[in-house]
Amino acid sequence: MGSFNSAPKINNVDSQDDGLELPTGLSTSALLQHVQQLRGGGIEQPSLLTRGFLKPLLVDEDVADGLRCLQLNSVSRVCSAPVEGEASQNIRLLQWNILSQTLGQHNDGFVRCPEEALTWEHRKYLIVQEILQNQPDVICLQEVDHFKFLQTVLGSQNYEGIFFPKPDSPCLYIEQNNGPDGCAIFYKRDKLQLQGYDTRILEVWRVQSNQVAIAARLRMRSSGREFCVATTHLKARHGALLAKLRNEQGRDLIRFVKQFAGETPLLLCGDFNAEPVEPIYATILGCDLLRLGSAYADVKLDREKILQPSEDVGEFVAESMKREPPYTTWKIREEGEECHTIDYVFYTPDRLKIKNCLDFPEGEQIGKNRTPSYQYPSDHFSLVCDFELLPSMENGKESASDEENGTEGSKHGTIR
Repeated sequence: MGSFNSAPKINNVDSQDDGLELPTGLSTSALLQHVQQLRGGGIEQPSLLTRGFLKPLLVDEDVADGLRCLQLNSVSRVCSAPVEGEASQNIRLLQWNILSQTLGQHNDGFVRCPEEALTWEHRKYLIVQEILQNQPDVICLQEVDHFKFLQTVLGSQNYEGIFFPKPDSPCLYIEQNNGPDGCAIFYKRDKLQLQGYDTRILEVWRVQSNQVAIAARLRMRSSGREFCVATTHLKARHGALLAKLRNEQGRDLIRFVKQFAGETPLLLCGDFNAEPVEPIYATILGCDLLRLGSAYADVKLDREKILQPSEDVGEFVAESMKREPPYTTWKIREEGEECHTIDYVFYTPDRLKIKNCLDFPEGEQIGKNRTPSYQYPSDHFSLVCDFELLPSMENGKESASDEENGTEGSKHGTIR
């Protein structure tokens, strides 16, 4: 289940950004202004697409239940600033398929995207801006083939990262590749402590596929409470067989995540390459092992309805489908226009309260040539969700597990 096995591999390594130099000690706003200048090369470039949150954010007031609006001068809009007290339990997660540079420029056939807009020199700073202007606590990325670049830039803003490449990445069969693409998780190390992580090459009928997953256990430094985050990128392309393969990968993903997370609150996100009508959507939401909800589907629901879903699993899944956004990716390829919802943030409703989600731009705002473009660096839009981590209550008392700081180590060991 590899990629282009008939072609010879070109085993390049992640080295194209080795000459990157950044001024030290830059604040987030200063760094964003700096990368805007680098992107322009002295020439004014179109601004990154602006987006708003589904629930209004008010400047100079506490918003999203403890996330404050932070002005970034010329930068487009909102990012979060944790406030003291209960707001320290808030988690902002950003989920995004950033588009592999090698595949996007040489393989994916974005026929309406100007060649210059697909270059790494143009895209890399837009990627940084889209991530950092939202100030996420946790970042989950797919199609990462420039991990060193992200590690350097995000590291300057106090993020630590984990990367796991695909075993047979299609990038490796294309000249001028920068190594394999894969999944990555970054976390804010001043707010969160990594307790352990694990990786998985997903299996289909007990045979390894070419898709991967990462799971990490994170501890809130302020309270000692823990949660798990996992990300994946399932098999692409259309067709009944591919939908079945994705569903089998999803089953393996569930087993992997459940074994790692146990009863810990879970955020499971990624590019699932499947619309809500595909079996994988029902497989995840209908799984008794995890008992998950979909953040974008739930964000406008009353909390009581979220915690008391229909006992009929089919009805529960069908209602959630209807509330998903109309698209998370919108592009034009040689075969025609593609507008689909295939990216998700799933979560544990009884331990995580969904507060807000970043909305998607309208078609007119995106433009007739869709994405990627001069104004947006990927064919997928980022998903940004605000959660509140709730204590585990047993008999009216906070569970002892929330008071303990230690955790069992994964196969990669516990971070002490």
